[in-house]
Amino acid sequence: MTLEQLQQIFPNARSLAGVFICALNEAMLNRKIDTPKRAAAFLAQVGHESGELRYVRELGSYQYLSKYDTGILAARLGNTPEADGDGQKYRGRGLIQITGRRNYLACSQALFGDDRLLGQPQLLEQPQWACESAAWFWQSNGLNELADKDQFTTITRRINGGLNGLEDRLQVWARAKSVLCVS
Repeated sequence: MTLEQLQQIFPNARSLAGVFICALNEAMLNRKIDTPKRAAAFLAQVGHESGELRYVRELGSYQYLSKYDTGILAARLGNTPEADGDGQKYRGRGLIQITGRRNYLACSQALFGDDRLLGQPQLLEQPQWACESAAWFWQSNGLNELADKDQFTTITRRINGGLNGLEDRLQVWARAKSVLCVS
């Protein structure tokens, strides 16, 4: 994918496209997001989740992020049951918003072969790791195969847990398919 193509897909990214283009291409290659159909679906999801590359860290107040700190959602994400700041520490990061201690650990083991993201979660805010973590999540959740079958709403559910932002995701997908010549 070229810089010009990325800017056409993410018109609001502006100069950020240049910051991410090499890391995105490398991450996509590493995780077999290697056909126009797969790339279009991946970029559509990344585009929505990151606000077209503008956000690599989940926005939200301390109160909002406390939902990840205690309770059922926190437990599902592998965060400790105590109100100890896990919600803030393991907030969504990267272009697909890796969230929760369990996901950070799995991502860290896949990317680095160790648990460094547990101590340095902000690494996922760097372009290389923001892209690699998104591509890892994509591949490890079988999303290439779903993209091959045009199962876009299923992909959205796997990433988001629901259909939040579906209209925006579909708009970015349509742009990506047009730019990448996917029929």
